[in-house]
Amino acid sequence: MKNYDPYKKTILFIISLISIILMTAVFAYVWYNYYFDTMYRFKFYRRGNYMLIALYAVVLLFFSSMYGGFKIGQLRKAEVLLSQCLSLFMTNVVIYIVISLLAFRLVNPTVLLLMMLVEMVISSIFNYIAIYFYNNIFQPWKILLIYGNRPALGLVHKVETRRDKYAIYDAINVNEGIEAVAAKMKDFQTVIIGDISAVERNDVLKYCYANGIRAYVVPKISDILLMGSDRIHIFDTPFMLSKGYTLSFDQLLAKRILDLVVVIPSLIIASPIMLLAAIAIKLYDKGPVFYKQVRLTKNDKEFKIYKFRSMIVDAEGDGVAKLAKENDDRITPVGHFIRATRIDELPQLFNILKGEMSFVGPRPERPEISKEYCKEIPEFCFRTKVKAGLTGYAQVYGKYNTTPYDKLKLDLFYISNYSLWTDIKLILMTIKIVFKKEATEGVDDDWTTATREEGIEDIVRDIVDK
Repeated sequence: MKNYDPYKKTILFIISLISIILMTAVFAYVWYNYYFDTMYRFKFYRRGNYMLIALYAVVLLFFSSMYGGFKIGQLRKAEVLLSQCLSLFMTNVVIYIVISLLAFRLVNPTVLLLMMLVEMVISSIFNYIAIYFYNNIFQPWKILLIYGNRPALGLVHKVETRRDKYAIYDAINVNEGIEAVAAKMKDFQTVIIGDISAVERNDVLKYCYANGIRAYVVPKISDILLMGSDRIHIFDTPFMLSKGYTLSFDQLLAKRILDLVVVIPSLIIASPIMLLAAIAIKLYDKGPVFYKQVRLTKNDKEFKIYKFRSMIVDAEGDGVAKLAKENDDRITPVGHFIRATRIDELPQLFNILKGEMSFVGPRPERPEISKEYCKEIPEFCFRTKVKAGLTGYAQVYGKYNTTPYDKLKLDLFYISNYSLWTDIKLILMTIKIVFKKEATEGVDDDWTTATREEGIEDIVRDIVDK
């Protein structure tokens, strides 16, 4: 079979371009036939029409790129379709505001809503065909897993959920020696280098680079810290400068301004929803509406986080801290709904307003749970170098039951690569995770926190049995 991999980016670009053109053409038709006459025509000439249609395409491109609507082959089919529909919704909201401003009044949104439904149908059909076409051209990678002494079964389970893109065919322990690993790699296009020692990983990675083998590398904490370092040269020697502080004064100031700009309108918009949630919680069991709990923020400072109560009263009456489990019987029927829709998190807007939290940052942990994590992962305390957040990398790209070690890596990636644009992007991405059920999955029933031991021999058995 011919190898089309060198053309992958070009093919994806063409698919994305066709998608944008189709949706923009639908808008252009609606604009000229329904909304054009609502403008002050003596001020709106031909070039103005072209500019508005071009604006629609640019806004759609922005949201599609933001939500992953073009990530065919990377995201699941359902998630690609969801991303496109969400992108169309956000684009049409923005364009409705623009049209209303141009018309100097609120125009009738009915036609725009019907147009959006038509666009979503066309987009779904087109993306279904494009995904089918893509999957038939690009077969799943035949992967070799290279593991060491750290548990790797969880990694295998994650990879196996995307069998359409990744397929682990074999595994080898790096302790067998670089010669044995090199001999095994000759039969594979791609390898996954697990959490192995830095010395062994360097040998394997250099071999892959020299022989043109694709390598997915599980990063170490030190790798993530260096991602945000400055690249400098002193004479003819390159350096990577890792600074001792996290955010500079101007970054902290900009972050606080963004928090206030976002949280004040959010409180106004969310107030009716919060009122209905409060009434529902109170009517169900007459218990308290809010749930207050001590959490940690910047520099391990303790504060009381606010949430809508989603569990029965005295859910931790025994005084033992427990994470929510899958099918947890402590969660009330109202609680299931507000957790699934993230409504239970809305009172934290008051924590942000008070300055105890930021809109974006690592999720605040309970002191006792954080202490337990730090015993196993000393670097876990690095998360509190910035304020805790309502949303963040771990919330957007992880799940509730993501392991602490993986959450730590996601949070450190955010801290090391902070920018104001990153905060804005994560705030917009948070809208998407409301529609992803797996983002709210609880931990397994036998977990006390979010850690568990996994035998390395299990992964080999799992692969051999496939």
